[in-house]
Amino acid sequence: MAPNEEWRRGEYVISTDRARLDLDLVHRFLSEDAYWSPGVARDVVERSIGNSLCFGLYDGEGQVGFARVVTDLAAFAYLADVFVMPEHRGRGLGKWLVETVLSHPDLQNLRRFFLGTADAHSLYERYGFQPIDSRRMMERRLPPH
Repeated sequence: MAPNEEWRRGEYVISTDRARLDLDLVHRFLSEDAYWSPGVARDVVERSIGNSLCFGLYDGEGQVGFARVVTDLAAFAYLADVFVMPEHRGRGLGKWLVETVLSHPDLQNLRRFFLGTADAHSLYERYGFQPIDSRRMMERRLPPH
């Protein structure tokens, strides 16, 4: 995996440095505000971050967004937990965050890049994501722990 990297746009920075992440903010957003992970336990968030390629979005020193990728760095990737805090939305930061993730050197030449969304299809379609054939894909859902 590539060393920690940074990208800048005005006063905003995207960094892959996990040590810089505000775990309280990420957990609070995912457990209280995200429709896809209500009530997720903090230890689950911490383990998911520890086993993912993470992208923190910062305004100065404070974190204002997040995305992570679960990947084998060779054939498969899954984009997860993408968010920008409400007070920073409407500035193109979500698009920049997705563009940065997709351009990361470790995520090139993969066979499949997946994600799940209930409400941001048009955002992801502009980057080549398409609905998938649901007859091929399967999932195994387990109760939350």
